[in-house]
Amino acid sequence: QVQLVESGGGLVQPGGSLRLSCVGSGDTVSNYTMSWYRQDPGKERAVLAVMPRPGTSVTYMNSVKGRFTMSRNNVENAVYLQMNALKPEDTAAYFCKATRGMAEYWGQGTQVTVSS
Repeated sequence: QVQLVESGGGLVQPGGSLRLSCVGSGDTVSNYTMSWYRQDPGKERAVLAVMPRPGTSVTYMNSVKGRFTMSRNNVENAVYLQMNALKPEDTAAYFCKATRGMAEYWGQGTQVTVSS
């Protein structure tokens, strides 16, 4: 099974950018469908972007389409979420998830706060 560690969160002003990383260990992330989610306090996690195995395109939710870009680096065994034009409503805890069959694995999350 894969273990995932997210990083890259922090405090950023509206309109700014952040790049989140999700590094895998124990297995190769290219063996999984990888996804990014976020969770507001008191709410369920919401999917933002889904990247099936290499060679397929990423699906983005409307809330982030055109602003966020998900990518994968097989050498680093990681996936990334480049977030541009951030808005206060993007404030949340961000998580990556690896899925293969019925199994799914989550990282611990990284907090993003968008505020002036």
